Amino acid sequence: MSEKTLLLIQVGTPPDDIRAQVGDLPLWFSAALAAGPALQVVRVFEGEPLPPHEAHSAAIITGSWAMVTDLLPWSEATAQWIREAMALEFPLFGVCYGHQLMAHALGGRVDYHPQGREMGCLDINLLPGAEDEALLAGAGPQFKANLTHMQTVLELPPGARVLARSAHDPHQVVRYGPKAVSTQFHPEFSQAIAAACIQLRAQVLHSEGFDPDAMLRQLAQTPVPQQMLQRFVAAYALESAATAAEPRAVQADTSLTV
Repeated sequence: MSEKTLLLIQVGTPPDDIRAQVGDLPLWFSAALAAGPALQVVRVFEGEPLPPHEAHSAAIITGSWAMVTDLLPWSEATAQWIREAMALEFPLFGVCYGHQLMAHALGGRVDYHPQGREMGCLDINLLPGAEDEALLAGAGPQFKANLTHMQTVLELPPGARVLARSAHDPHQVVRYGPKAVSTQFHPEFSQAIAAACIQLRAQVLHSEGFDPDAMLRQLAQTPVPQQMLQRFVAAYALESAATAAEPRAVQADTSLTV
């Protein structure tokens, strides 16, 4: 029995200026996961086909510089794969575009945020009842996260539950099922990645009334978002790898509902 890998569904790549400074998305996620499991990257935005769900233990859907409302063929194909994954209770973690695409795929509504862009290292507030969420254990009522997005989840899919919000966006963490969750913020962003994104957009940010210099000064460590990603992987991908390494062992189902 071969070890199942963690699937990274890459739905975009940064502009050249950002890649030159901090690399591409798989590097960001690998760094955030530290000594995580083997990672297979599928670049769906370049037409690479998605594998059967059973080939992997869990999947992370990345952010993108595309827009969900463009209904690009590769994006809609990924949305169908998400619907199939949910029917199988396959573990999913969506980030930014991935967050919006999950909501879109499952019957929610995504479009441009009525108040425009949200960007920077900002406060995320837990909603009542979110203290029971395993991925957010110990987070406290408020934590910092890095954000950059223009589109957002305007209406949740049926049955989805919001766990956290920001002052700008009411849908920062959404749970869709026992093994499916997504974040509007970026748990994979380091301070260097967040800074590169702000610097690239400095002129546009000025025109929209932001202060890029102040945004750069406000950058900080964001341990809670990173822990969310790491806990998701530990609950599913690492458990699967351990099981694969000992195929003869009979184990009880110890999966966390995270």
